[in-house]
Amino acid sequence: MGFLSVLSFAHKQIAERLSPGDIAVDATMGTGADTLFLAKTAGPKGHVYGFDVQEQALTLTRQRLAQEAPEQIAPVTLYLQSHAAMREALPEGVHGRVGAVMFNLGYLPAEEADKAVITTPDSTIEALEAGLSLLRRRGIMTAVLYPGHAGGDLEAQAVTAWATALPQSSAQAVIYRQLQRADAPYVIALEKK
Repeated sequence: MGFLSVLSFAHKQIAERLSPGDIAVDATMGTGADTLFLAKTAGPKGHVYGFDVQEQALTLTRQRLAQEAPEQIAPVTLYLQSHAAMREALPEGVHGRVGAVMFNLGYLPAEEADKAVITTPDSTIEALEAGLSLLRRRGIMTAVLYPGHAGGDLEAQAVTAWATALPQSSAQAVIYRQLQRADAPYVIALEKK
């Protein structure tokens, strides 16, 4: 048996901490895989909020969610806006109550998607700050990083530096990475103190 993929590792960390009835955020919906995972994990009494800047991502996420029995998953609210706006977009009542925030950075991994549209360090760091502020105590945030594509290396460096500089009194940060390939995707996971 080999090591978990970076996405499986992120899901495992979330699944161990997110409980049925919890609130979760998919900060970068993409094709909706993480949105659906969060909706299943939070269950019908939870709620999931999803963000993406591309209409195609919302369409793909809606299609994925529509294949599930609605009574088996959390209600999902989708936003066509930057993950950096999540603090302002989410209802005040969920601030400080979010159980998990997921980031899967880079570009929309769909065949016909414009690969030039990527997440960027400035908005991602702002979004990570917002996500951390929204988490409840012992809530978790994961960021899957892709240094192997143009622009992904700069974003990965910025996110790693941001997580490294966090005071341990606010969050504990870990990294899951294949060491032999500098361009391999990796995960940073944070647990809020």
